[in-house]
Amino acid sequence: MKVVSVEEAVAMIPSGASVMVGGFMGVGTPERLLDELVRQNKAGLSLICNDAATPGKGVGKLFDATLVSKLTATHIGLNPKAQQQMLGNQISVDLVPQGTFVERIRAGGCGLGGVLTPTGVGTLVAEGKRQIEVDGKPFLLETAIRAQFALIHAFLADYLGNLSYALTARNFNPIMAMAADTVIVMAENIVPVGVIAPDHVVTPAPLVDYIIANG
Repeated sequence: MKVVSVEEAVAMIPSGASVMVGGFMGVGTPERLLDELVRQNKAGLSLICNDAATPGKGVGKLFDATLVSKLTATHIGLNPKAQQQMLGNQISVDLVPQGTFVERIRAGGCGLGGVLTPTGVGTLVAEGKRQIEVDGKPFLLETAIRAQFALIHAFLADYLGNLSYALTARNFNPIMAMAADTVIVMAENIVPVGVIAPDHVVTPAPLVDYIIANG
């Protein structure tokens, strides 16, 4: 794990990269990292996140700056700009049921090829997907999701890179930290090793590549 500035962290992300971003409607989202993505104009991103947030908040800033080319998410209903860009064919959107979404990311983090789920059988969700029968019941094969980068928000990080989260700001952050080639963390507080009790560590240090320096 290495401590870097937010400018250095974002400079490692090329335009066109696949990027997972933690958060739920902007809660638990690493805002400074998103601000810097906009400042450095990292365009053509394949964005993987729960939702499109709202204009000016969370990943909504990326749609404000038209930096997204593909979105994989569970809904975009509260961001009219994301909707307009989808309807105008400026971005491609893959809407995934939320439980399936998180399980596909978990599968990616665990080295699995995918998961079997009954969700979506007999609906538009099933189009183009392999269907497998188990004990007489139909399931869809949903492939694993991984990304080149995961941008994570944590409440506490220690100097080794162990992470702890605060309440609902935890949301998708821990699972995304498992499913990316490079994990970049924006922590509210960086503390000495030992301050985070071992049983309070949610994301262990070996999963973390970079932590943003305070200030």
